[in-house]
Amino acid sequence: MDKENKRVLFDTVIVGCGPAGLTAAIYSGRARFKTVVLQSRLVASQVLTTSEVENYPGFVGAVSGFELIDKFQKQAESFGVEIVSATVSEIRKNKENFQVVTDDQIYDAKSVIIASGAQPKELGVDGEIRLRGKGVSYCGTCDGAFFRNKKIIVVGGGDTAVEEALFLTKFAETVTIVHRRDRLRAVKILEERAFSCEKISFIWDSVVRQIEGAEKVESIILENVKSKEKEKVFCDGVFIFVGYLPNVGFMKDFLDKDEKGYIITDSNMVTSHSGIFACGDCRNTSLRQVITACGDGAIAAQSARYYLEELMGVGYK
Repeated sequence: MDKENKRVLFDTVIVGCGPAGLTAAIYSGRARFKTVVLQSRLVASQVLTTSEVENYPGFVGAVSGFELIDKFQKQAESFGVEIVSATVSEIRKNKENFQVVTDDQIYDAKSVIIASGAQPKELGVDGEIRLRGKGVSYCGTCDGAFFRNKKIIVVGGGDTAVEEALFLTKFAETVTIVHRRDRLRAVKILEERAFSCEKISFIWDSVVRQIEGAEKVESIILENVKSKEKEKVFCDGVFIFVGYLPNVGFMKDFLDKDEKGYIITDSNMVTSHSGIFACGDCRNTSLRQVITACGDGAIAAQSARYYLEELMGVGYK
């Protein structure tokens, strides 16, 4: 499709279709602004890879990430918001408006909300890239079923690592959590579940130095961070949960970012560029959860509303 065809001016273009982006869309749609959400074809929202969300208010027990996002999306669409599958490659600015460039079209916008989320961080060790999809994974929900009655290593000690380890016990013979410290960072309820699960064991104070295997994962080399001793651990799969990197490559140097690459905002989700707002996992924040992403999205949409009203000369003084 010619990118210059079908040019439409939107009040707000939202980049990202996770909890932050869809909450922003709901608020923007309710304010009667012409709004479109661009859902990446390449990167899925992290919550879609979560089998159970049990800490989102209003749901007793657990709700799947897919179900939650489906409800958000339908709610946004009920307020007239368009949701389009498109991967953003660049954001530009002319004298009047922003241009959000995708793989097949340019979306003109008076304001932009970045809610592009984050993606799993790699370990950066030998064998990781070569064996990706051959035993190396970053998503238990996606790949757990391929490891029935297998021996699995989970790398990490935070909420995500422990949640995924617990999920993987539904399939695996054993799950071993490898953590570089001598205690978990996960919240207590997850820690208690992991410690009480017969299928889960722990290797403390250790980091992965190499992932081995010819055609698939066969073993890993661990190094104890205190003694510096190395050991080989045989396994069939390595699931890596050691943090995230923001999906902001399309922004290049358009916005100020911190040392880790996250977009810098103030408490109103305002970025370094007037008319652009950021929310959710792509911004500098102390907590990355569905509930905080939703709060960010609501604030970003409200800030965009004030910006647009000033732009139209109808803002309250």
